[in-house]
Amino acid sequence: MLNGDDWSRVRLNDVSLAQMGWTKRFCNKDLMEEDELVPTRFNTNPSSPCLVISPDKLSAQYSGEGKHGHDVGAAQADCPAPVKRLLYYFEITVKDRGQQGYVSIGFTDRQFKAGRHPGWEQNSFGYHGDDGLVYRGQGKGEQFGFPTFTTGDTVGAGINYAAQEIFFTHNGKFLGSVPKDVIVPLFPTIGLHSLNEKVEVNFGQRSFVYDIEQLVQEERDKLQSTIENVSLPLSISHRIVRSYLMHYGYQDTLKCFDTASGNTFPPVIFSPQELNNESLNEEIYALEQRKLLRKLIRSGDIDSAFSKLREWYPRLLQDNMSTICFLLHCQKFIELVAERRSEAAINYARLELQRFYGVGTLEDLLKDAVALLAYEDPKNSDLGYLLSLTQREAVADAVNAMVLSTNPALQNPERVLTSSLEKLLKQLTLCNTMRRDLNGRQGEIFNLHKLLHGGSTGHALGKS
Repeated sequence: MLNGDDWSRVRLNDVSLAQMGWTKRFCNKDLMEEDELVPTRFNTNPSSPCLVISPDKLSAQYSGEGKHGHDVGAAQADCPAPVKRLLYYFEITVKDRGQQGYVSIGFTDRQFKAGRHPGWEQNSFGYHGDDGLVYRGQGKGEQFGFPTFTTGDTVGAGINYAAQEIFFTHNGKFLGSVPKDVIVPLFPTIGLHSLNEKVEVNFGQRSFVYDIEQLVQEERDKLQSTIENVSLPLSISHRIVRSYLMHYGYQDTLKCFDTASGNTFPPVIFSPQELNNESLNEEIYALEQRKLLRKLIRSGDIDSAFSKLREWYPRLLQDNMSTICFLLHCQKFIELVAERRSEAAINYARLELQRFYGVGTLEDLLKDAVALLAYEDPKNSDLGYLLSLTQREAVADAVNAMVLSTNPALQNPERVLTSSLEKLLKQLTLCNTMRRDLNGRQGEIFNLHKLLHGGSTGHALGKS
């Protein structure tokens, strides 16, 4: 049975590897989803007997008699509207209104009957050109003040996954939206119902008449405004930043931060009560020593880092098969490769890394590190990231966590794994994921990495 210290070491070793750059290709794979198909043309299998679809499957003309409500010529797209985005949108241009102008545009589910207009059946929505009404799952339309449309008009229909709404446009003008109260996949759909009616569809193969990009930006600005209007004391962010710097041993940066914020916040002086606080005690524990260890590892001086650990925390290196020993030995090997000392690197691998072969959790990193020897220019190879400062920082983070775990006052081992800031970011990611799940997994996939690096979580129509 593991005691508290042993359990802490095992947990920290596991997490340390997950934080390393060389495992990102595995971690990200679990978070990514397969690319979606997007509508590109009308589906002609099966096709309505009342429609003539053009060879390129982008135009449809009504050829029926239009005598009753079940001989509509409806055509769905070849696949459902993609859901991993902020918005989806398509347009049709009315080439000929025919005898009556019974043209409609909207969305329908997979079970939709091809002899009905979109909006007339359950789980469907339709904007109809003859009366300007919007139909939502029933034969009775609703008046929203939308105009009728006819020959030469371009109308569009879209899904706002963020707001869970269906919206419509007319000749480049946004008309309005209705609640999207279904979570089943929805197909872009058109309906024709009188002789010679003809439409041409645009699934994005050319520019839209309506400026959909502006709507995307408006939705993003709306969300940003909501976030910015949340009232939080400035001192909260100040303390979170300080906590992060203390947690990872950035003592010099912490001093600069305190100096820079001195005019806004008073000097930080901890009372005896605060010093007894578990969270604060963990963050300031061994701050000077953690700062020096990080500095040594960031500079590539692994030998000195080993020396200081043996002097200050010999228990951490007692087990020469521990993950922390492996990470440091592996980093030493990488530094030798970076210095183009191939023979010394090979000898070091035989002496210190050979014993780790066959350890499943370490195998991938070990193989990647050793493979550096095969490249004439390792820094510019596919494995060049191992020679980056980010790689050194990752090893320093692992060592920092291990030092924090030696705190005798530590009650909860998991507290040393991440800072308060990282816990907040995890909570942010989880909340966004849960919100999307509540919408039937429809909507933009939240990408924290892109968000933190100044990019939006998607492009154009919010595609992930």
